[in-house]
Amino acid sequence: MGSCAAVHALAVAWAVAALLSRATPAGALAANWGTRALHPLPGDVTVRLLRDNGFDKVKLFEADPSALRALGHTGIQVMVGLPNELLAPVSSSVAAAEQWVLHNVSSYISKLGVDIRAVAVGNEPFLKSYKGKFEAATLPAVQNVQAALVKAGLARQVRVTVPLNADVYESLDGRPSAGDFRPDIAGLMVGLVRFLLDNGGFLTINIYPFLSLQADPNFPADYAYFPSPGSPPSQASVQDGGVLYTNVFDANYDTLISALEKHGLGAIAVVVGEIGWPTDGDKSANAANAQRFNQGLFDRILAGKGTPRRPQMPDVYVFALLDEDAKSIDPGSFERHWGVFNYDGSRKYNLRLAGGRSIAPARGVRYLSRQWCVLRPDASPADPAIGGAVGYACQYADCTSLGAGSSCGGLDARGNVSYAFNQFFQAANQMKGSCNFNNLSMITTSDPSQGTCRFQIEIDTGRHDLAVASSASAAATSVAAVLLLALLGLVI
Repeated sequence: MGSCAAVHALAVAWAVAALLSRATPAGALAANWGTRALHPLPGDVTVRLLRDNGFDKVKLFEADPSALRALGHTGIQVMVGLPNELLAPVSSSVAAAEQWVLHNVSSYISKLGVDIRAVAVGNEPFLKSYKGKFEAATLPAVQNVQAALVKAGLARQVRVTVPLNADVYESLDGRPSAGDFRPDIAGLMVGLVRFLLDNGGFLTINIYPFLSLQADPNFPADYAYFPSPGSPPSQASVQDGGVLYTNVFDANYDTLISALEKHGLGAIAVVVGEIGWPTDGDKSANAANAQRFNQGLFDRILAGKGTPRRPQMPDVYVFALLDEDAKSIDPGSFERHWGVFNYDGSRKYNLRLAGGRSIAPARGVRYLSRQWCVLRPDASPADPAIGGAVGYACQYADCTSLGAGSSCGGLDARGNVSYAFNQFFQAANQMKGSCNFNNLSMITTSDPSQGTCRFQIEIDTGRHDLAVASSASAAATSVAAVLLLALLGLVI
């Protein structure tokens, strides 16, 4: 056999192995574990939450030490992310890629028994809104990470992927069979996918039916959800030859598959890296809608039912496991509310798992004292100092639930002020002086929660196992430092 034929045969073998390994066995669940929270749920508690609910795969957006330590010797398979800001240095230096793999992959596998199976290079680097910022660095970074894995002797265990946004492909007439790559990045996509295919990697795609609904007031709402068994198809269903697409997920995923097939890349395995529905921060983001969408998604995963072009369900990483109150809200206030579970691992709504059992909440969570910071009864919401105090509180704490149509959007003026004060008080660990807003506030032991609006008590991260909860993510730590400075300004 000639060298070219041998290479081709090896690529085909890789592709077949990848397709088989990335097909999800019925009942297997995977989730995104984000750590951008002021008070992250401790690692041991989070791992127990994953295992109690049958999640055997998890994706991390960065090599968070606390999360990785907690995942050691658990049998949970891990996809670890290399953030976009590292694409440039890793793309320009194989040595930099080798150091990153050594510190963030090899050491956790060999020393802590973390079952790392994939490296996600970048996160949606071809997103239109980035205006090409990461395009040149992505493929070279992938190539260097692959070379580093080969040198470390990990290339067969740890595969490389790139999570992409669904805006990398399109269909001009709306039919999935007409799918093709976005013209401005078509060459990049072909080169990237070809390299992944030839080296045993796989493609990861993020699909968000919620964002389709949120961005377009005329988007047919029922098409965003999976149809219930026996229910009539959505009137927005798409007829594509002999196939009727009854929901946006199937149509979206198969549009990508068509694009891949057009370029001779149909053998690549395609994992769904992010998909879910938020519960707050937008009029369409609530527990009822999230339950409807995620139950339909879970039912499909548990049944192993894929799409018309890929009948076997691939790995699907639900976005997300937990809410994150330190995430950027540039895309919208809903960004902090994607969790299937609340920030503390409590259930937002019921979901049925295999055998009809319900999802289980986190166990072993410890909280700060049962007290809240609220507006004093003798203080008026019309006090001239109120506006500045609320603005100050919400600058440093998460007030996204106060927006119109959100869970706390129905509070009166007094309730709004109290909610903002309490969010700051809890974010500041209930520290002395953190409920001192120009003598307008007071601490109460009576729960001020109203209706759908929950006045939370934060997790006491200092009372959990220090071996797995000694530090938050870098983002959360920096936000906490800023919050401390804000508190100093409040009490001076």
